[in-house]
Amino acid sequence: MTVTRPPVPSDRHVRVWFGEHLIADYVSDPRSAAAYEAAMRRRFRSLRVTNDPAGLEASPDTADS
Repeated sequence: MTVTRPPVPSDRHVRVWFGEHLIADYVSDPRSAAAYEAAMRRRFRSLRVTNDPAGLEASPDTADS
């Protein structure tokens, strides 16, 4: 069972995009989010990976963070 909690202001939202399609979505504390982002960038070198504050909506048109 996965336990989720509401995001806190310091959380980060990491997403992996295939064009305009979201293929991975992860919300966590800044340290874990940075590690996840690095892993996704290594795994999916040609795809857009965004790392934004958890309260913001990201789109495939936003710049890499």
